[in-house]
Amino acid sequence: MEEKLPEDLANLSELDEKSLLEVLTGRFTQNLIYTYIGDILVAINPFKYLSIYEKEVSERYKCHEKKTLPPHIFAVADRAYQSMLGRLATGPKNQCIVISGESGAGKTESTKLLLRHIMELCKANSQLEQQILQVNPLLEAFGNAQTVMNDNSSRFGKYIQLRFQNSSVKGAKINEYLLEKSRVVHQDEGEQNFHIFYFMLAGISTEDKEMYGLLDPTRYRYLNGRFGKEDMIQAWRVKYAEVCNAMDMVGFEEQEKVDMMTILAGILSLGNITFETTDSDALKVSEASRGWLKATAGQFGVQEEDLLKSLTCTTSVTRGEAIQRLHNQQQAEDARDSIAKVAYGRVFGWIVSKINELLAPKVDCDVELNEIGILDIFGFENFAVNRFEQLCINLANEQLQYFFNHHIFLMEQKEYKEEGISWEAITYKDNKPILDLFLTKPIGILSLLDEQSAFPQATDRDFVDKLNSKFKAAPNFEIVRNHTPLFTIVHYAGKVQYNASGFLEKNRDTIPANIRELFINSVTPLLSVLFAATISRTGTLMPRKAKLQVADDNFNSTRKQSVGAQFKHSLAVLMEKMFAAGPHFVRCIKPNRSKQPDQLDSKLVMDQLRYNGLMETIRIRRDGFSWRPAFREFAERYNILLLTPDLPLDKSSCMSILNSTELSGWKCGSSRLFFKYWHQEDLARLLERLGRAALVIQKNYRARICRRRYLALLAEIQRQRQAQREREEREEEERRRQQLEDERKRRLELEQENLRPASPPVPLPRKKKPEPRPRSVLNIVPKAPHLEPVPVPRPRSKLFEATPFDNELNENVHLDASLMLQPIDEERIKEKHLKKTNTIRWFKETQVRKLTRDGGFPSWFHGMITRRQADDLLIDKPLGCFLVRVGQSREGYTLTFRCVLPKHVKISILVHR
Repeated sequence: MEEKLPEDLANLSELDEKSLLEVLTGRFTQNLIYTYIGDILVAINPFKYLSIYEKEVSERYKCHEKKTLPPHIFAVADRAYQSMLGRLATGPKNQCIVISGESGAGKTESTKLLLRHIMELCKANSQLEQQILQVNPLLEAFGNAQTVMNDNSSRFGKYIQLRFQNSSVKGAKINEYLLEKSRVVHQDEGEQNFHIFYFMLAGISTEDKEMYGLLDPTRYRYLNGRFGKEDMIQAWRVKYAEVCNAMDMVGFEEQEKVDMMTILAGILSLGNITFETTDSDALKVSEASRGWLKATAGQFGVQEEDLLKSLTCTTSVTRGEAIQRLHNQQQAEDARDSIAKVAYGRVFGWIVSKINELLAPKVDCDVELNEIGILDIFGFENFAVNRFEQLCINLANEQLQYFFNHHIFLMEQKEYKEEGISWEAITYKDNKPILDLFLTKPIGILSLLDEQSAFPQATDRDFVDKLNSKFKAAPNFEIVRNHTPLFTIVHYAGKVQYNASGFLEKNRDTIPANIRELFINSVTPLLSVLFAATISRTGTLMPRKAKLQVADDNFNSTRKQSVGAQFKHSLAVLMEKMFAAGPHFVRCIKPNRSKQPDQLDSKLVMDQLRYNGLMETIRIRRDGFSWRPAFREFAERYNILLLTPDLPLDKSSCMSILNSTELSGWKCGSSRLFFKYWHQEDLARLLERLGRAALVIQKNYRARICRRRYLALLAEIQRQRQAQREREEREEEERRRQQLEDERKRRLELEQENLRPASPPVPLPRKKKPEPRPRSVLNIVPKAPHLEPVPVPRPRSKLFEATPFDNELNENVHLDASLMLQPIDEERIKEKHLKKTNTIRWFKETQVRKLTRDGGFPSWFHGMITRRQADDLLIDKPLGCFLVRVGQSREGYTLTFRCVLPKHVKISILVHR
């Protein structure tokens, strides 16, 4: 039987590194990868599939009590969602979930699980929720890549803001940070370019490859001439189909997808352009790459000569005079790579802005929305060679560690001191000096980097020399004596040595001067849109609207901002959002560096526990007070526990409320209360108990009201039924009385009749013999001998061969003889003529094309004739013959047929089409 290990490290009886590691190792071997530290979740990446994320598991973690179920990422999502709705300790408030850890610790997968469960909690079943869930696969394809530490490493940071109205999600926004654009043109050994290039080359059909101008993947320099094995290629094909499906789900148009793939193909072709110098020291494109230049120009939708000019020279205007400066080979290659990086960065920024546009809340501006933010940002990195990207990534992790320390240690212990709570201070590793080293103005690392980037002639060595001069006495900075520009920063997670080669150029993030104008005039619509856009202070893409044209100087002013300045500003905006929300922490741990399942490297895990400050976190969660509401805030929320109306919102009311409960271990300060992390759930249970009691009261009250209404309705129905019965009895009595009265009158009349004298019978006058009816003006054809019924209709009369209505053109010819003798009613004739005209119009407009065959009408159709004329046509025909005619007074058809009937009976059947 497996040993029962504690689920909450704050409950450990002995708190030391050994016992902590033993518990985590024991739980990991039992596939229990989640462990609590109070209200903080520790997650160890299992590097394998576990069946703890199925639908039935997700259902159990909906509105659950923490103590009833084991630790889980779903519990964090549920807690954040319930807190956002105001169902836990505080009222409705924005929440944020901070996921931190090393690269490869499982942050991206944790983000996807959190998103999925939150969608389940808000009963997501509309297209919007599915679009939100499809955002991650799309962003991973364009923003993630394989590194030596992680096969699916996020090479950018993202903060996903889910917007809610009441309990329903109404929209979302993605904030992206510091895409590692340099990966497009260079990857270290064992690493790959962004996933989308491999997905595209593996998944696109042969016909589409020809359309986009894509060749064999091993020919592309930006992919290091390498591609995957067959099993990997098959997996990439599946991923490409998922990306296309995500684009369709999110709402990308077909032309946009075509343009995007064309630009990606152009970036790959651009990397194969090489340069050489002629005998006269002039720079030109090498003969071997002439075809690549032509392909790139076609894919970018620009002229080949213009693209070549952008690569090989720089044009500047001084005092109205254009001056061309030719590039050397290195400058031309730098220009080529900078175009590739900027183009890819614009594509990625456009995808994010497109997603935000499609997922924006469709509600009125004055509607207040609550929010849950999920931060999935690059983990701390320490490679063999660390460049500008690693410096920014590790700075972001320093900022997150400070945010964690601020909430868990700094703010908490500061309030203990201010409120007079007896407390033995817990020391922790404060990384504020490291942040100051980076962010202080004007002598922080980023400020000095911007200063050096402003000098065109400054070098990376100059930048490092400036750092060595300014920070030689700083405890977190170490000078490296080497001919290569190197320096070392002592981060909270350990020492990292940075190679400053390329720092200045990457910070400037420049592109050839005339490339923007060239791409704005591109015939590829998307490329034109991307380079006509402006860049915000945080480095994000802001597409230019047709109605709001932005002046060129706007672009230039924002373009002058360095990458470091943009990143520093975006971090400040992110921290502002997070400090205004209720935080939830997920600390991800990487068990081994080989990415193998069921293996735990104790030293690696212990290092992560130490630099994440988990020992101190456990101690402050065990002994400290993580929830510290003000008196007013507490009384407003929990005054219902006293069942006393109009309770004053002060300290005495709070004491009365708490004394009415069985809570223990809390403390009272001068302006606020101090609670352990479990007190929130205890108080939530008390409110839930009162809520259930309120439901019982409401249920019984409503049942009583409904029963009272039911009885009243029942009495009314019974009264109405009784009145109905009485009314029916009266009516029956009246009917019987009337019958008796009628019977009495009848008998009286009979008696009077019997008393009258008898009279002789009078014979009735004899009826006249009926006159024979006048026949039609048509000659009577002698009867044919009696034959059996023939189903074949007789051919039409020659009178009607021309058109079905020729017989009606001259109405006077076919007037019945008896009608001629009668006085003429002109109004009646006009009405009849109008009806016939309307019928003829209906027939010609709607029926002729249905009846005519080879220009003629069928033999059984006889146009518009009278019933008498139809009878005359059938009088000498065998039984069963029929004809079809058009009605004279209404739209439709009439069927006339011959059958055996008494002489005085005739039948016409109307047939309406």
